[in-house]
Amino acid sequence: MNEASGMSFLEKWEELSQFGAVSGTLGVHREAASAADGQQREWFETLMRSWGFRVERDAIGNLFALYEFHPGQPYVLMGSHLDSQPTAGRFDGAYGVLAAAFAAKRAIADAQTLSLQPTKNIAVVNWFNEEGSRFKPSLMGSSVFTGKMELEDALKSRDSSGCTVREALDALGERGSFEALPVSSYAEIHVEQGRDMDEKGVTIGLVHATWAAHKFELRFSGQQAHSGSTLMEDRKDALLAAAQMIVAAHDVTSLFKPGQLHTAVGEIQVYPNSPVVVASEATILLDLRSPSTQVLEQAVQKLITGSELICESTRTQMSIIAEHSWAQNPYQEEGVALAQSVVEELGFTHDRVFTIAGHDSTNMKDIAPTVMLFVPSVEGISHNVAEYTRDEDLLAGLDMLSEVAKRMLVGELALESREGGSQPVNE
Repeated sequence: MNEASGMSFLEKWEELSQFGAVSGTLGVHREAASAADGQQREWFETLMRSWGFRVERDAIGNLFALYEFHPGQPYVLMGSHLDSQPTAGRFDGAYGVLAAAFAAKRAIADAQTLSLQPTKNIAVVNWFNEEGSRFKPSLMGSSVFTGKMELEDALKSRDSSGCTVREALDALGERGSFEALPVSSYAEIHVEQGRDMDEKGVTIGLVHATWAAHKFELRFSGQQAHSGSTLMEDRKDALLAAAQMIVAAHDVTSLFKPGQLHTAVGEIQVYPNSPVVVASEATILLDLRSPSTQVLEQAVQKLITGSELICESTRTQMSIIAEHSWAQNPYQEEGVALAQSVVEELGFTHDRVFTIAGHDSTNMKDIAPTVMLFVPSVEGISHNVAEYTRDEDLLAGLDMLSEVAKRMLVGELALESREGGSQPVNE
């Protein structure tokens, strides 16, 4: 590692981490298209322009910094996301964007000294609304870019106050007209968001596959009533039904071997949400994740069967408002092999790992050869202000991504015939 480059990275990392900083913690709060997100986007644009990049925005607010070695050639694209969950960690996503920026800067410097002779161009991306906390769904920017989600559907998504994505982006001036970036290959680095690498002393994770997942938006409908005077046997309590479903989802994990099924309900909406009223409606967002598609299918069936019993006992009805699923999905083995070659050359401890969380690379790997890398998270803490990754691991990841980028720029892992955003792909 170039020591000066590493120090510069850590200095810029501290600057970036001040946007939306949660006082008294290491955490940040900068949901998609919020004021804090707008501030960090402006900072990122200024930084990239100062390094000679051209900065563009597309219609869903993805932010691209582009540098041309050979006009008309496709791009090696790298990046992640700057938006965060509420009161979350500073490392999730943002590390991948800044690491990509510095990796690209290193590649340009090497090209200028002729120690690198790129055959492709290079670009860094900040994907819009990866987290999906303010606007649903998550991975919104990369889903639109890869053709998995229609632009207009994304722009019409509303937050809890009724503000649309279109309105929020326009208020920040972050909705542009950039189109159809031709992508030769894609790379992303991220903190692991689990404790496996930290416990094993692994510095670089080579992501080879995603866990399978199934996400539900479920609405339970009952009947509004007085919480004091209504007889228990007369109640049709939607919140009770939702609560029983949450417990049922937790209990179903015990039917499988440890580590084979994860589940949680991260959001509940209750109507009328009054202290003296039995709820007539409760909506929950429930997700199930497993390394085994078969386990996931069994768990989903058990939950659906259990929901029928819950509705019968609570005298309520359940509707599936939305659902989204994907099977266990591998990354291209060629990309894992390239990363394996680089990490062995650099001498970092490494291992092949799954990603349990979703990342923008899970979309991008369906349209371009992709390398996904992890650095360890201390104690596996994530989506929490206590999230932490050591400086030495951040810098090791930067070195790793830089060498991967250089290999891609000279044509390794290239795909000449696909253009991101120009055609639909299968999930």
